[in-house]
Amino acid sequence: MKTQTGEKPYSCEVCGYSCSVKSSLVKHMRTHTGEKPHSCEVCGYSFSVKSKLLEHIRTHTGEKPYSCEVCRYSCSVKSSLVDHMRTHTGEKPHSCEVCGYSCSVKSSLVRHMRTHTGEKPHSCKVCGYSFSDKSSLVKHMRSHTGEKPYSCEVCGYSFSVKSKLLEHIRTHTGEKPYSCEVCRYSCSVKSSLVDHMRTHTGEKPHSCEVCGYSCSVKSSLVRHMRTHTGEKPHSCKVCGYSFSDKSSLVKHRTTHTGEKPHSCEVCGYSFSVKSRLVIHMRTHTGEKPYSCEVCGYSCSVKSNLVKHMRTHFRNWKK
Repeated sequence: MKTQTGEKPYSCEVCGYSCSVKSSLVKHMRTHTGEKPHSCEVCGYSFSVKSKLLEHIRTHTGEKPYSCEVCRYSCSVKSSLVDHMRTHTGEKPHSCEVCGYSCSVKSSLVRHMRTHTGEKPHSCKVCGYSFSDKSSLVKHMRSHTGEKPYSCEVCGYSFSVKSKLLEHIRTHTGEKPYSCEVCRYSCSVKSSLVDHMRTHTGEKPHSCEVCGYSCSVKSSLVRHMRTHTGEKPHSCKVCGYSFSDKSSLVKHRTTHTGEKPHSCEVCGYSFSVKSRLVIHMRTHTGEKPYSCEVCGYSCSVKSNLVKHMRTHFRNWKK
């Protein structure tokens, strides 16, 4: 009868909360006392409300009693089904009062609000770095533990982040979903398209603080900085020779293995370095891109032009 009349005779002495049923007040008081009398017999995790324990137990049993009538999605918690149904209806009842952003799940709004407040409640116990959402902290912790839970079923390569695995899989499938609107270039990773677009715009946002050198790709700046620091982090396991960039190490390894992966489609001649193949191809095409500004002599290899220029220099000395 109390629920029908609207009467709420049970009140919290701490915050003033009131309810019509005594059991509801008992549950509410636990938000103040921190009491969690309902414990999981499997893992020991405890809850203040029995219904939450029942939901938790399903994480152990794998039971998913709530199913979507539209697709095959099923879940262990009714509220998760409610959130899921909005992916079909497009409903977004949770709105940001600051910028108008709306979403289907309340937890997404909570995370979004932190972009305005700057709040980062999830901190790394190892290095102190903090994050606005828990999932980012979980990913970050793998940089300390070395954990890589996402593995490629084709080659066994593993990653700490699922998105990196999805990018990697495209190296096997050949899928390149990101295309340049200016030219025919396409790639498997969105960041590669961003870098590529700068070849059209001429943008070079990454600058060296030592000499002012600028480039379009951050990795190029990292390699450039080693010309100042002398750092050579890539070492050959066979002879110990070290290099400032990984591509130079890859080329060097072929001197030990004898591998020549770059082959000429015309005559079958093969090379250990791609640049050698490019030069070789000019013997078939007749291309001579290097020209002398003094006499018009042209050649297919830059080093030959350097040698040629010395013939003019000697003549000038005479």
